[in-house]
Amino acid sequence: MNYKIHLEKFEGPLDLLLYLIKKNDIDICDIPIAMITDQYLEYIKMMKLLDLDVVGDFLVMAATLMQIKSKMLLPPDPLAAADASDPRQELVDRLKEYEQFKSIAEGLKTKESQRQNLFGRIIDTEKLDEIKEDAQEVLFEATLFDLINAFSQALNHVTQKEDYQVSQAQYTVEDKIHSLLHLLVERTRISVMELFGQSSCKAEIICTFIAVLELIRLKEIVVIQQRQFADIEILRNMANETPAKPPA
Repeated sequence: MNYKIHLEKFEGPLDLLLYLIKKNDIDICDIPIAMITDQYLEYIKMMKLLDLDVVGDFLVMAATLMQIKSKMLLPPDPLAAADASDPRQELVDRLKEYEQFKSIAEGLKTKESQRQNLFGRIIDTEKLDEIKEDAQEVLFEATLFDLINAFSQALNHVTQKEDYQVSQAQYTVEDKIHSLLHLLVERTRISVMELFGQSSCKAEIICTFIAVLELIRLKEIVVIQQRQFADIEILRNMANETPAKPPA
């Protein structure tokens, strides 16, 4: 399968660390570095399996985590000063600073979105209840790491039947893209885990996942969650002015 995804916009190494910290409900000032390093390396493993072009950006941070982990596993130096700094401190400072900038950026984005919803006209108060009833549900955009987490779970649960197959079916990303677009014509949304559950082997799950990433890149679909770390659902991107049509 020679199909490499080039993501125009993606979360970086610090985003992954913050994601893991929140996912594990960890105090950012007291990171269990061994556990976080192991989980971080698992995500890189999944990225390499998918041949994502972002892997290189994560390797430097992986080396940093390994170095910190090594320092923390070493016995304390009796000759070192009693107030020797925590090997994690520099990383913690970077994460806290990055989290602040990210929070500010998200706040500005929210204000911009709210501003776009303001109109210079009076709303009929009698129709207010109607408007509230028709209000859309609050949804959150799933991140690349949410998708990789679902992908990893799917791989862990897939049943391999290669030993009992005379010939293995061939899967392509293009076929999976067309299948998913057809499916979204019949249904308004579909769970990512349900989509992966329809796959019979590792190769089919990989093709399906890359098809999802490609359609996200093309802005044909959006992936949403009711809340952070909840199940991921796929919807057609209705804001796309020129949606791709599935083949007849």
